[in-house]
Amino acid sequence: MSSFRERNDRHRPNFNSPQTGPAGPGREDPHGKRRAPHKRFPAEDLDQWIWGWHACEAALCNPDRPAPKRILATPERAEAIQRLRGADGRPLAVDLKAEIMANGDIAQALPPGAVHQGLAIRTPPLESADLEAFCLAPQGLLVMLDCVTDPQNVGAIFRAAAAFGAKGVILQDRRAPPLAGALAKAAAGALERLPCAQVTNLSRALDQLAEAGWRAVGLAGDAERDLEAVLSDDPTVLVLGSEGDGLRRLVSERCDSLARIDMPGGFESLNVASAASVALYAASRFMARKGTP
Repeated sequence: MSSFRERNDRHRPNFNSPQTGPAGPGREDPHGKRRAPHKRFPAEDLDQWIWGWHACEAALCNPDRPAPKRILATPERAEAIQRLRGADGRPLAVDLKAEIMANGDIAQALPPGAVHQGLAIRTPPLESADLEAFCLAPQGLLVMLDCVTDPQNVGAIFRAAAAFGAKGVILQDRRAPPLAGALAKAAAGALERLPCAQVTNLSRALDQLAEAGWRAVGLAGDAERDLEAVLSDDPTVLVLGSEGDGLRRLVSERCDSLARIDMPGGFESLNVASAASVALYAASRFMARKGTP
């Protein structure tokens, strides 16, 4: 049984869901005024929009990111974009002129509940990293997510992976949320800094990584040993499963070791993003003590 329980999402809006707004067509607000229906967010745009200042800033400054197709900005954010600088210190060559809008108008172009902070951009997704690149230079930490589908959890894991020096993230291409939207907002720019390999089969990817010298450690609440007992200074893939079901059998069988996170406080579980942060911290500290890059 996994120690990572699924969060109760019934009362939380799905920021990537193409729903109508809560008022609905023809509903009245508390002051008795007629509300216009919320614009339906096109499902085909789910992997195209990024919102929030830090996420958009990082995307605009990333030379590997395709040029944006649209920029929606308040006057203040449009001015801030003009002050952005690239890695070489030069002003960014943002050729596309921002569409100046009020906060409410930007919100109407995005899914209900999107916290955009006055800026949203529509941009093609980044290309998937090649798994072979991780195999050519095995060192440090990688994070692999097995059927983790909550975009905010995945975004928070990207952020933690960047903070603790992981070399990249591996996702299955069919069982992961789009690398945009709420995920990019939660990642706060880490999506642009970490290579992400999207693969068809995680089990085969683990086999390939093992041949290149990577060691896989899977997190499981019912594992016999705790995480610190199984860590080593070998290049390590931390493998985390979904909060409800944990690691799938074939993925679990490909792991060299399974480990639990001890919780002496007596609380029953952590969500997967918190578990990833704890595991990344512990593994990065262990490798730092061993002098492993």
